[in-house]
Amino acid sequence: MFDKLQQAFWKALTPDLVPEEEPKRPAAFDELAPAIVVALGGAENLKSHQAVALTRLRVELRDVARIDRAGLSVAGVTGVMMLDDGVVHLITGLPG
Repeated sequence: MFDKLQQAFWKALTPDLVPEEEPKRPAAFDELAPAIVVALGGAENLKSHQAVALTRLRVELRDVARIDRAGLSVAGVTGVMMLDDGVVHLITGLPG
């Protein structure tokens, strides 16, 4: 009981610094839209993925040459940022 009161107190003082619970990370590639997985070269081409903002998805690929930019556009991806070491950021619109 005391721990909950203490957490509520610190949350009231510093609302941005005390999370209510741990953020949940996607665990499986099947949480991505199938059209995006196909446009990224298939599930075997994906090493990892992580939502890094409301409108950005960070994916790590085995082979970036397998990306189908037209397919990503059709799937709703408005921009693709290529970074080093097979890391790609996909820019999407606001969640509906």
